[in-house]
Order: sequence, then structure tokens, then C-alpha cells
Amino acid sequence: MFSARPRPAEDMCPGNVGKAGDSFLSAKRRKKLVPYFYMVPGLIMVLVFVYIPVIANCVYSFFRLSSYSQGMTFVGLQNYIRFFKNETFLIMIRNNSLYCIISLIVQVGFGTVVALLLESKLVGSKAQSFFRNLYYVPALISLTAVGLMFTFVYEPNLGLLNSALKALGMGNLTQSWLGDSKLAIYCIIAMSQWQFTGYITLLMAVAFQNVSEDYIEAAIVDGAGPVRRAISVMIPLAKEQLLVCSIITVIGAFKLFTEVYSTTAGGPGNSSQVLGLFLYQNAFLHDDLGMAAVTGVFIFVITMVVSIFQLRVTRSGEV
Repeated sequence: MFSARPRPAEDMCPGNVGKAGDSFLSAKRRKKLVPYFYMVPGLIMVLVFVYIPVIANCVYSFFRLSSYSQGMTFVGLQNYIRFFKNETFLIMIRNNSLYCIISLIVQVGFGTVVALLLESKLVGSKAQSFFRNLYYVPALISLTAVGLMFTFVYEPNLGLLNSALKALGMGNLTQSWLGDSKLAIYCIIAMSQWQFTGYITLLMAVAFQNVSEDYIEAAIVDGAGPVRRAISVMIPLAKEQLLVCSIITVIGAFKLFTEVYSTTAGGPGNSSQVLGLFLYQNAFLHDDLGMAAVTGVFIFVITMVVSIFQLRVTRSGEV
């Protein structure tokens, strides 16, 4: 009854069939390439602002450089030898390591415990929202402002800390907190814990919110109490976020600069000297860009090694 409409002879031509196939393949190829075009701007920015400066810094570490001269003198490993023989090297390593260890214990450890309490059924939904905001507020304050604020807190005569000790009848415990070479670095570390523990708490709280209720209910059925559920269910299922928080904390510990610069500037003497401040002083005060570049390389290597070690120990990404 109905006859198929005959196709034009030119459509049946092998050449036209080949053109159609090529057009289809080229369209398919373009579709595959589209995501890579979206990646190009980000890739360019990472290359320009991250990888190229890192490589350039590594190259500059083998030269004697000055901000006031275009000349570059190749000195080989001399900058590295001067860096490791510097009298403040061991002091800097000790202070940065102290900051790192205490921050991991307080910020990550205590912050995780606080996050577990916030996400437990002991705290109501309204209280959870209030305390999340309360703990996070210090992280929003400028580091310089926090440093200046704690300079007044630690002030020996009219400072809040000594005044509070006197009001409580413990005047014998008053100190010149930032003026004591044995206490200065611990005062700076305490300041940072106050500011960043809430930030880690919020990150971990988000991770615990993503833990499926099915696992928690199964643990309750098996008779697991709150502590057991936290150790055996909540923390293992949030280990990737815990790892991220640990890496952030370690990197921040070895990049430490503003907190020291705004309070003691490395003093008294060099008792609170750290790697970040040492880099700044050599680059902008002593005009020793080669030594500053070596310090940057050292900070990069030590943070990368510690981060890789953490990834290996926690076996991140393994099922």
C-alpha cells in the first residue's frame, strides 16, 4: 500500500557516507575535548601562580641575589650550608615542631572531640547551630588583629591575663609572658589554638553529619555506647576529613609567620624565631634573597614529606 520513498542516488554515494561519518566523529571528538577547555584557565593559573614560582624559587636558592641589583652570582650549595649552620636553625625547627605537635593535639584532637559532642544527641538542634557559629567566630578575625589583641592580653602590667590572676589571688603567677624567652613561644602557640580550634571543629562536624544514620543505628543495636560509636563508627568514616585537617594543620605550623611577627618579632633574642619569619627577615630586611629562597625550599620540602607520610600512614583512598 505504501511504498518507501527512494533515496536520492547522491545520498547512496560512498563519498557522502564517508563525509557524514567524518562529521559524526569530529563532533564526538569535540564533545570529548569540551571538559579540557574548561580546565585550561585553572591550569594556567596554577602553573603561573604555583608551579612556576616554586621552580623559580628552587633555582634562585643556588644564587646570590639582591633586590637592588640585576646581577646573579651562582654559589652552588653555599646558601644551603649557611642556612643549616645558622645559629637559629635548631631554634626554628624546635619552635615550628612544637607548634605542629601542640596544634595536632589541641586543634585536631580537641576539635574532633568537640565536633563529636556537637553532633551527638546530647545537644539540641538550636544549640548546635549556636555553638557552631560561636566556635567559628575566632577564625574570622584577622591574624594581625588577633596578635595585637593578645599583646594586650599578655601585657605584664595592665594585661588581662595578669589582672585576672591578681583578681583570683594568684598574683605570684604573674609573668612578663612575651618577655620571657622560655614562655614566649608557648604564649604564641596558645593564641593560635584559641583562634583555629573552632575552624577544625566545624570541618569535622560537617564530616560527621555525612555519616549515614544506618551505621549509627546498627552500632546502637549491637550495644555500642556513645564512646564506642565515636571510636568505631564516626571517626573511621570521617578519616578522610580528619586527614585533611591534619595536613592543613601541619602546613600551617611550618608556614607560621603573622602570629610571631605581630607579637614578639622572633624575640626575646631569637627564642620565638620560626621559619616563616626567618624567610621574611632575610628577604625584606637583610636583602639576602638567596637565603630566603633556601628557607622557602626547606619549608616546601618538609611540609610535602610530612603530608606524604600522613597519606601513607592513613592509607588515604584505600577501601
